[in-house]
Amino acid sequence: MHQLPGHRRDAYGFPRPALTRPALTLAAALLLAATAGCTSSDDGGSKTAAGGVKLAKAGQLTTCTHLPYPPFQSEIDGKVQGFDVSLIDLVAKELGVKQTILDTPFENFKTGAFLNSGECDVAAAGMTITAERKKNVDFSDPYFDATQAVLVDRNSGLTSLADVKAKGAKLGAQAQTTGEDYAKKQGFDPVSFESSDAVLNGLRTGQVKAVIIDYPVVQGWLKTKANADAFKVVDNLNTGEQYGFTVKKGNTKLLAAINKALAQARSDGTYKTLYEKWIGPYDAAASPAAS
Repeated sequence: MHQLPGHRRDAYGFPRPALTRPALTLAAALLLAATAGCTSSDDGGSKTAAGGVKLAKAGQLTTCTHLPYPPFQSEIDGKVQGFDVSLIDLVAKELGVKQTILDTPFENFKTGAFLNSGECDVAAAGMTITAERKKNVDFSDPYFDATQAVLVDRNSGLTSLADVKAKGAKLGAQAQTTGEDYAKKQGFDPVSFESSDAVLNGLRTGQVKAVIIDYPVVQGWLKTKANADAFKVVDNLNTGEQYGFTVKKGNTKLLAAINKALAQARSDGTYKTLYEKWIGPYDAAASPAAS
């Protein structure tokens, strides 16, 4: 007697249904889960890049930043680009992976929250190295010497930061930045804006009469003819600031990879090329020596 299609006989000769497709799918899923459970070490290995650097996600270097902040990072033609992005791309290449970017609140860079939670491997946001921030994160070698610029409307009649103060004009700054800190130390109560774009918009709409922000950002703004016609720099303040990238405290292998990539970029001319592309005419003083 032939067995009916799709059936088998049990030990007593009774028909036994074959596994249906859903049952087969479930069985396959359980088998894969069991196999994965037996090879958990593969996951750890896949998150290890060149030089033994442990990454938050396999095959990628995840960078926390805060957008927009041109010329260091901003969205151009649907893609995040800029000086910081290009430098971290060099680090990713050193590690044999690709960079991915996560836009996060700037406050996170002071606390290192996203680094500590494992959501990001490195933070790159035109961030000044300070003793206070060093308590929470580890900084790379400095990669940029920065100054603070005071930008005003061309018709404001303001001539300097001191003049802004003397005339009681409203001053704007980006929240949580060293520019805002500097303004407060000079006796101002600055109007705080969430992003650099908001700072410029505050000046454009008359919410403030002057703004203080990193000079390279102002350089980027003034590349646009409309901005150059409307605004002018009346002060450039050398505050002794240097930018650095940050990693979670104790992440020495990634820090070493970042410093290696920066040193290589300085020595082979890549740093100069990227500086001229994103910021402007190169000044050797803008490339601080490794510490």
